Amino acid sequence: MMRALPVMASVVFLASAGGCRRQPDSEAARWESLPPVDARELRSLDMFQRIEDPAQRSRALFLETSRVYLHPRCSNCHPDGDSPYQDSGEMLHNPPVTRGPEDKGVVGMECTGCHQERNLELARVPGAPNWHLAPRSMSWVGKSPRQLCEQLKDPARNGGKTLEQLVEHNAHDKLVAWGWAPGSGRQPAPGTQARFGELVAAWVATGAQCPSEEVRP
Repeated sequence: MMRALPVMASVVFLASAGGCRRQPDSEAARWESLPPVDARELRSLDMFQRIEDPAQRSRALFLETSRVYLHPRCSNCHPDGDSPYQDSGEMLHNPPVTRGPEDKGVVGMECTGCHQERNLELARVPGAPNWHLAPRSMSWVGKSPRQLCEQLKDPARNGGKTLEQLVEHNAHDKLVAWGWAPGSGRQPAPGTQARFGELVAAWVATGAQCPSEEVRP
């Protein structure tokens, strides 16, 4: 027993000095370990390969896509009330409008009365095909990434879409595409629709995991 004491003393010394201390392995630490990018960009898929665990990678991928979902170019049309937001998302639509029974405005004030299928630069009026508000069930203004993630996985709250249909919608829908070409000096969503679609597809492929409530981009 006496011969083991020097060895045990060495182990105690190493532990007290930090030699055996594990590196932080939290979800937040993994997110913070990703390479930084400009606020106007989205991280590329290869940047997430350093996260070896697929579930943790999936959570990080969703956090990245939430930078688009929660950007005013997207969230303004997913309001928590009957009127859309505009500009930076801090003000209601002007002139005042309401969603109406089909989320396309009311008689005499339909969305398409002003919003055409393309931006009207001289009038500074944004436009894209099928301009309308998201249904009230798809509201996500003020939600955390985790709350939004859980909502997007629920067909009752995502427009009745499967995860595969959600990927297709985000990657190719023309109204979604407007978020990167909003016109008239409006700040576009970060990255590109193509990269956003890739990230959403990778999130689904790795299990469509949701981040914890505490971690935000």
